[in-house]
Amino acid sequence: MAYHFIGIKGTGMASLATILYDQNKEVRGSDIPKYIFTQDELEKRGIVITDFDEKNIKDNDVVIIGLSFDESNPEVKAAISNPTVKTYYYNEYLGELLKSYTSICVAGTHGKSTTTGILGHTLPEYKSTGYLIGDGHGHMPKDAQYFVLESCEFQRHFLAYRPDYALITNIELDHVDYYKDMDDYLDAFQTFIHQTQKHCVIFGDDPYLPKLSYDVPVTTYGLKDTNDYQAIHIEQGPFGMHFDCMHHGQLLAHIELNEVGDPFLQDALGCFALCHLLGMPVDLIVEGLKTYQGIARRFVVEEINDSALIDDYAHHPTAIRYMIDSARKKYPGKKVIALYKPDRYSRLQYFLDEFAQSLNTADEVILCDFPKNAVREDKTITVTIQDLMDRCHNVQLLDVDDASAEVLKTMAPAVYVFMSSKDIYLLKDKLAKLLKD
Repeated sequence: MAYHFIGIKGTGMASLATILYDQNKEVRGSDIPKYIFTQDELEKRGIVITDFDEKNIKDNDVVIIGLSFDESNPEVKAAISNPTVKTYYYNEYLGELLKSYTSICVAGTHGKSTTTGILGHTLPEYKSTGYLIGDGHGHMPKDAQYFVLESCEFQRHFLAYRPDYALITNIELDHVDYYKDMDDYLDAFQTFIHQTQKHCVIFGDDPYLPKLSYDVPVTTYGLKDTNDYQAIHIEQGPFGMHFDCMHHGQLLAHIELNEVGDPFLQDALGCFALCHLLGMPVDLIVEGLKTYQGIARRFVVEEINDSALIDDYAHHPTAIRYMIDSARKKYPGKKVIALYKPDRYSRLQYFLDEFAQSLNTADEVILCDFPKNAVREDKTITVTIQDLMDRCHNVQLLDVDDASAEVLKTMAPAVYVFMSSKDIYLLKDKLAKLLKD
């Protein structure tokens, strides 16, 4: 019996495939032939990836279907119509897998991947821990007790999970192609909270999270002194970040991090709170936070000569503003160039002015157009990349190609912040090669 993944290069799908492989299961999958960064971990394990073909579906397979696919895909149709094949959508399978472990679901509009990555790095120093991060990385030790899972609210997919513990980073309206309004978005999180079995750890400074109702004990973290865990004496700069952690008004730890930025501060503090709640010794938590090395496509820095190239998954105005601010904290006094490629037409249209305001906090702005396969969600979506250009200052429109990389090279030295959930990282790679040469 094999586990076949339809859309195996998806950020969560690739992570789940690596977990099942680590459990000594036979794993294979299919996807588009274009390179996607998530395939790196699959290829390291020798997992076979083929193009989509209904012949890939074999009798008695367990087929895990990516959330972007339906029966218009020939493999999905073949799997569903084969009575010997057991099919799950990605989140359905995870919902079943969670039952075998003490589960920790990380949810929230921003910071899910980073927070899951920090926990996946820190908790194993206390107890054996598996993790699934939405950057193509997953791992499951044979003796795992904890399972930390990035849990996305898109189309309410995280409602397939009933975790023991939930860490919720923040709430800000997103996925406007699906959620009708803020009330609808909050309703999804409220339902998720009601499905949590033992304890919720939440960002107490959030405008929404403290006002929701909880059936289990709640622990809060943040910068205000009303939180159970509070960060004080915060310093950020090229060295990283230092702060003290207070617990119920008493000094608990001094924490030093290699990363910068307010989002990372919040994520690290939330991880500290959860680990401490689980009984992990303070010195082990502090060391885990200090030695964390980051995850794929989340403020990944490459320094070349006098320039710095930063790659991040940021695709929401708030995340973009935070990334530019973090770049300025790490490289004070340097020119910051924001590079952004939009992903969804509905997101850009809804947040158009907010995107421009965030991008304009950089010294210069580079935009790339939508991917060629991006579709307008409905007839009311009319936005174009020109609409965003018209609202940005010091802006150019480039592409993900060699000629654009040459243009970027002339702008050095600078701090280039590449931001998108799409393939803008390929442009970063092209620029890096030119700067090295």
